[in-house]
Amino acid sequence: MSAANFHDNFQSYVERLGVQAPHGNEQDPATVPASDGEGYIRRVIPRNDIELVVAKHAFYREQQLSVQTTAPMVELNFCMQGARALHIKGRQHEFTTGTCSLQFMGQFEAAFEYRRDDPFYMLGIGIPVTTFREFMADAEGGTDVEFSQVLGQSPFRIWQEKISPAATVVAERLIQGALQPRTRNLELQCGALELFSMAFRSFLTESNPEADSLSKSDREKIRLARDIVVENMAEPPSLLALSRMIGLNDYKLKVGFKAMYNNTVFGFLREKRLEKAWQLLQSGDMNVTETASAVGYSNTSYFAEAFREKYGVNPGAFVRQTAAWAKQ
Repeated sequence: MSAANFHDNFQSYVERLGVQAPHGNEQDPATVPASDGEGYIRRVIPRNDIELVVAKHAFYREQQLSVQTTAPMVELNFCMQGARALHIKGRQHEFTTGTCSLQFMGQFEAAFEYRRDDPFYMLGIGIPVTTFREFMADAEGGTDVEFSQVLGQSPFRIWQEKISPAATVVAERLIQGALQPRTRNLELQCGALELFSMAFRSFLTESNPEADSLSKSDREKIRLARDIVVENMAEPPSLLALSRMIGLNDYKLKVGFKAMYNNTVFGFLREKRLEKAWQLLQSGDMNVTETASAVGYSNTSYFAEAFREKYGVNPGAFVRQTAAWAKQ
């Protein structure tokens, strides 16, 4: 099967929604008929084996759409607003606001369900099986994650989790790029690859066998340490104080925490501080200085540097971007 065939899955979905691009160009924004609702679907193909789909629409009536896939593929989906249901072989899968979904698709019939007057906003990124294999291969060309093994005997498999702040920043940037005709393909490809890398690490490859060697009691104590650090991120205890609080010596805490969370205690704390800062800035409830203080940074300049290093944007610029996106 050629890599281009997986695009037919998206084409079938768009056709069943009843939208059509002007002049027959499938990469132009396709608008929802005025009699059915409002909004658009934008398809972009930055390279032959990657397709981006940005959908933003609402329907005046409940919609139920039957589709059939024609080629195996992998799709990464970010539901930014609203909800939709997917029915496959008697099972229902929900896509809700703030959810990231990684889907492995064989050939099957399915039905999408959209609610009445419910604005829906999502980013979908699709690749064919050949590209998935290429992405998962190591330097010697081998891989321990095969599409057929992941899918097994089922025609469909899905993983879902809350969209992380880091992924949200990349996804929103990619959406804005996809909606701008002058965005370079390189930028779109880089954004898509970064999101796939995050998702594959989270859903498929991120496991540490060293964590399995910890006793049940030690694992529970280390989870408690994690919770204490997150709940007291503005004024966290020292490592020694934390070890006393959970009843585990500091060496076991350091080694066990690294095994379970693939990070040091204070490296983990830094990540959670920046994720919380992202949430506070996005909500608009605090300015940059207040946010830095709320998550435990006494130096605003140091906070701004850490935020920029993680998310690729200054916190002040992020606040302005968030306000601009909210108006669209």
